[in-house]
Amino acid sequence: MTIRSASARYDGLGKSGKGHVSTQSGVLSDNAYGFNTRFENEPGTNPEELIAAAHASCFTMALSFALAQAGHEDGVLETTAKVSLDKDGDGFKITKSALDLTATVSGIDADEFAKIAEEAKANCPVSKLLNAEVSLTHTLKTG
Repeated sequence: MTIRSASARYDGLGKSGKGHVSTQSGVLSDNAYGFNTRFENEPGTNPEELIAAAHASCFTMALSFALAQAGHEDGVLETTAKVSLDKDGDGFKITKSALDLTATVSGIDADEFAKIAEEAKANCPVSKLLNAEVSLTHTLKTG
């Protein structure tokens, strides 16, 4: 079993508070987050951006391994995830993660690629974690 960790601290309360987030690996170390980084595009990160990064990287890795398992040896996969945060009663809810993939994979036809990509989307651990709609659009470049 693999366990990874991250931590968050919030100094102050509400809109005037300032948060800091760190990850076990040290890639994020006391990075700023808060109301202004989440809703007003101030410098820093926010939970939705971090979830988008996690989903894009997880899906792309899952697809890479699925393509290799299907016998494909060469390619480039580029994924963007857009996570939607919508009003939900008095609070908010993450309602969607839209994956947009551009891929160049040698020797694969469009139908096989679409099938493998959909399976990777469904089986990526982050997709399984999200209680939201997960969509995928993709472009396959021949090469």
